[in-house]
Amino acid sequence: MPTLRNGNASVVFLHEFALVGFEGELKIQVLLFAVFLTLYMVSVLGNLTMIVVITLDIRLHSPMYFFLKNLSFLDLCYSSVIAPKALANFFSSTKIITFAGCATQLFFFSLLVTTEGFLLGVMAYDRFMAIYNPLRYPITMCPSACARLVLGTYCGGSFNSIVQTSLTFCVSFCGSNHINHYFCDVPPLLRIACANTALNELVMFGMCGLIIVSVTCVVLVSYGYITVTILRMRSAAGRHKVFSTCGSHMTAVTVFVGTVFVMYAQPGAVESMEQGKVVSIFYTLVIPMLNPFIYSLQNKDIKEALKRLGQKHVAT
Repeated sequence: MPTLRNGNASVVFLHEFALVGFEGELKIQVLLFAVFLTLYMVSVLGNLTMIVVITLDIRLHSPMYFFLKNLSFLDLCYSSVIAPKALANFFSSTKIITFAGCATQLFFFSLLVTTEGFLLGVMAYDRFMAIYNPLRYPITMCPSACARLVLGTYCGGSFNSIVQTSLTFCVSFCGSNHINHYFCDVPPLLRIACANTALNELVMFGMCGLIIVSVTCVVLVSYGYITVTILRMRSAAGRHKVFSTCGSHMTAVTVFVGTVFVMYAQPGAVESMEQGKVVSIFYTLVIPMLNPFIYSLQNKDIKEALKRLGQKHVAT
């Protein structure tokens, strides 16, 4: 690592980092490795199953399942950005990640997580249009409109990711290269910066707060109208079907927004690294694992599609 002499002080410019992860004796490391591996494998299998089932079953070629397939794709990707490196580091003596590798991991993680937040808002809007105005729904949520909405979520995710990654890696890192986390994220990186990070923290809190507030408002307004519509329904079966579909989505939104808020959009988030590592497990591994179950266990269409796919497999 090159060193710049400035009087009696030496500043070491870092070309690589060490991901500290979870410290402890070998038994703890083995247990955590098993937990991480189990969560990641279940997440991969669950999300791949959702993608394959929705793609192959023509009955599921509707806007709601188009968005759900994209949600599974995002869950699969952003857990894969984090889990393989974290698993490899459990039994690594160095736990090294290069400067470029760290920046790349942060960029894609931020992009995918932000995109998922916006997509959850889009999915609430889709349910609002389907229930509140069903006659105009096929026109409003046509395939081209759905594609534009998904593209818009990726644009929003890309903007946030570019801002967060560029601001984070514009600061100087010197001295210790040990990141007190199991992946490259903004709060732990700012902890080892040797410059004033007030602007970075302000931008992080501001943008994350804006994203959380905007997504939450869209969800609350959409479900406010949906609730009014449901209460006017005469059919108990119809009300139950709508409640089960919307309940799954509300569960996913609540868990996702709650964990992201605790990690990024509250004062002191940068300082609470030990709490942050535990909370991070929820949105990097637990949420991607839970989403396929949240949306499939109470969804009659998904369960029937799984049965049809299984029967075709047995028949062949």
